[in-house]
Amino acid sequence: MLDQAFDELEKYDWGVDPKVLRPIDEAMVASHGDDAARSELETRLSAVLSTKAPRAAKDYVCRKLMRIGTAACVPALAELLPDRDLSHMARYALERIPASEAAAALRNAIGRIKNPLSIGMISSLCSRGDAESVSVLADLVGDSDAALSKAAACALGSIGNSDAAAALVKAEAKDAEVNVAIVDAKLACAENLVAAQRKAQALIIYKSLSGDDQPKHVSLAAKRGMLACLGSKSE
Repeated sequence: MLDQAFDELEKYDWGVDPKVLRPIDEAMVASHGDDAARSELETRLSAVLSTKAPRAAKDYVCRKLMRIGTAACVPALAELLPDRDLSHMARYALERIPASEAAAALRNAIGRIKNPLSIGMISSLCSRGDAESVSVLADLVGDSDAALSKAAACALGSIGNSDAAAALVKAEAKDAEVNVAIVDAKLACAENLVAAQRKAQALIIYKSLSGDDQPKHVSLAAKRGMLACLGSKSE
């Protein structure tokens, strides 16, 4: 039954009764706690990604690898990242695979895949909270593509560690919308630093945003942040 289901998977397309793939679903459930069985399923599913199977079949595989994927399936998923039709599902799978190789594949893809797909890679790294991507993101904040710059700034703010804070403090942009994104990212980063008990670093960011040259809502948020860093209560 399982072999037949994999045969059906290679030609599975929209409109086909999904019951033909049920043995694969059942095998996944049955493999819980059985590393060998799950590894075999991962291998078989990954192999479909390199075939001429329809998009629907590969979407299905990516959804399954989200659940059982390990470092072993990362190369097969990474090959789909430049594909406009399959990139999103591939990166969603990589986003959820805990192996460090998955994050590395997303980071490497940013440099070789053009916007808008590259923004998706940034989003996935942000969702992973990938601290190792900070240097890559820092370079992108100054990119001439405003959408890419804003996405990178947002990701740095979300990651919110010391390195991200340092990158945002140095960040500059000629585009007004990018500068707004950088300021928002700085506030988000500072908030994360406060939560991590790195108040001295957060204070540096808040002070830089508390001046009268900043929009009122920004300076107000910064001053409240300064009070939080100093241990005072704001009204």
